[in-house]
Amino acid sequence: QVQLVESGGGLVQVGGSLRLSCAASGRTFSTYSMGWFRQAPGKEREFVAAISWSGSSTLYADSVKGRFTISRDNAKNTVYLQMNSLKSEDTAVYHCARGNTKVVITFTPVSWGQGTQVTVSS
Repeated sequence: QVQLVESGGGLVQVGGSLRLSCAASGRTFSTYSMGWFRQAPGKEREFVAAISWSGSSTLYADSVKGRFTISRDNAKNTVYLQMNSLKSEDTAVYHCARGNTKVVITFTPVSWGQGTQVTVSS
């Protein structure tokens, strides 16, 4: 069973930046895709970004395209989410997730981390 632990959340002003990290346990990290989701208060969890097993392919939600960048370091079993030009509507709990395939034509999560809070203040 893969365990995922997010970090890097916090309070930031509108227009600021944060980088989230997700550390995964286990030896098979490099064999599957990874993604990020977020859930704002009173809203459903929504897809943010995903990355293939090699890092060569990525997917983004339209709402974050051009502002967020997902990346991974397989040697460190870690996936990152660089968030720039943050908006108040980016405020949410951010969860990383393991995908059920290597590639990211689509992304289906099969396991989740506990999440890290991101609050963007105006």
